[in-house]
Amino acid sequence: MELSSKEVGPYIKRSTLPPLVQAIFNGDPDEVRALIFKKEDVNFQDNEKRTPLHAAAYFGDAEIIELLILSGARVNAKDSKWLSPLHRAVATRSEDAVQVLLKHSADVNARDKNWQTPLHIAATKKAVKCAEALVPLLSNVNVSDRAGRTALHYAALSGQVQMVNLLLSRGANINAFDKKDRRAIHWAAYMGYVDVVKLLVAHGAEVTCKDKKSYTPLHAAASADMINVVKYLLDLGVDINEPNAYGNTPLHIACFNGQDIVVNELIDRGANVNQMNRKGFTPLHFAATSTHGALCLEVLVCNGADVNAKSNDGKTPLHMTAIHGRFSRSQTIIHNGAEIDSEDKNGNTPLHIAARYGHELLINTLITSGADIAKRGIHGMFPLHLAALSGFSDCCRKLLSSGFEIDTSDDFGRTCLHAAAAGGNVECLNLLLNTGADFNKKDKFGRTPLHYAAANCNYKCLFALVGSGASVNDLDERGCTPLHYAAASDTDGKCLKYLLRNDANPGIRDKQGYNAVHYAAAYGHRLCLELIANETPLDVLMETSGSDMLNDSDNRAPISPLHLAVSTQYIQYSMYSLLQSLPLPQECQ
Repeated sequence: MELSSKEVGPYIKRSTLPPLVQAIFNGDPDEVRALIFKKEDVNFQDNEKRTPLHAAAYFGDAEIIELLILSGARVNAKDSKWLSPLHRAVATRSEDAVQVLLKHSADVNARDKNWQTPLHIAATKKAVKCAEALVPLLSNVNVSDRAGRTALHYAALSGQVQMVNLLLSRGANINAFDKKDRRAIHWAAYMGYVDVVKLLVAHGAEVTCKDKKSYTPLHAAASADMINVVKYLLDLGVDINEPNAYGNTPLHIACFNGQDIVVNELIDRGANVNQMNRKGFTPLHFAATSTHGALCLEVLVCNGADVNAKSNDGKTPLHMTAIHGRFSRSQTIIHNGAEIDSEDKNGNTPLHIAARYGHELLINTLITSGADIAKRGIHGMFPLHLAALSGFSDCCRKLLSSGFEIDTSDDFGRTCLHAAAAGGNVECLNLLLNTGADFNKKDKFGRTPLHYAAANCNYKCLFALVGSGASVNDLDERGCTPLHYAAASDTDGKCLKYLLRNDANPGIRDKQGYNAVHYAAAYGHRLCLELIANETPLDVLMETSGSDMLNDSDNRAPISPLHLAVSTQYIQYSMYSLLQSLPLPQECQ
């Protein structure tokens, strides 16, 4: 009977098959025999080094396998993945094919690229009959693959009780561990195969064993919502509050993964709802964070979880809902007594956090519940600072509508407009400008919002500020204008060009005597220097400052632009040539 293209497809493209392999796929022994008689190569390899025998083993045709081997086919040939015909036959649970291959001395210890033997494959594929044929020929059933897993690990993973029984009866090490120190019972617990777990325990498996990160089988079952395994292990008396290497109990893990059924069971069995992990997080922190933790959070709150518990960095569960935007969970926590303005170690309240991460609904809930919009957080910043810095215009709008004084400064004298200019969100910046923010207000370092926009190469913000009337030549405490900052940071020259076109004075020197040319040279910004050297921008420079600025004739700067480029290791040949094209002082040429 001829196989369909759908059946052939997983193995090889039918259009590329040589006649012998085509006959094997057709399942026609007579045709195979005829082709062999015509001297067809029985050891032909395709582009993945698979032979006709691999194909016959894959389809489990014992008669054709016998024909090929008797005609000289290599029984232990390996393909590009190092799979032998025996691997292939076992993978498709072809018992007759396995028997024929074994009769002709197929290597039962052959390993593929993952170091897996045919027994590993049998355990994975639940091929019990194949395993029964293999095991008597093996000296050791505890051979590990690259991941350190034995056949017993894979039998536990696949949940095949009969396979587990077979391996244990043949001396499989029940406590063998893989490279992550996980044993067969870990995998059976994780997959929820309670019968396999019971069988392993009956044969002496340690129910309290830990992997490299100190996860127990109970952690594994709790993480995967395997309630029957959880109940069985708890009935055996395992420690319900056993922490892993991170201090997380099974309840922490279940909450993080949103396993509400397991959470209910653990709490009913006496799990500590307020136990902290190494970072000070309780299960409630995890439930507040997790994608599917809403029901877990309600269960915890109803069972006495502390809604104001603080982690090592001072964050409460309400802070965690603010980070991740868990709107409904924030309401549950607030209604159960959460401190609305609780501060973390940086002084940030949940409102600061919600503004930082742009969660408008949460901001609305917090404000409605009485959160203080004028409370200072990190560096004395207000929630509006953080919303503006992070570019969340809707959050800014909500905070402004609650009556916040727009020009209030943080500890460094920076207003929310400074934050918006630094963050680069022009929508936030325009909102603040339209609400009356002072665009020329200086911070404690004498910098205006325009300085921040230029320093961070935020062209749209720079454009909006200049368009609103911001002074392009204001000096900060170091004597720097926005043009100095643009020359130092603007790699594509866009901000620099716009400032020059709007009357920024390139001749202004800072308190050390450096102008914009020096800054561009010092930071290796070739494009900024090209703006100075190119004809059109040069005309602008000549009109505003005259050629003396380029000649550096008053020699107030302690070092020339060329020397700056050399001293700061930006002296590639192209940069050197560009600087040489400028009319520098005679002593520098």
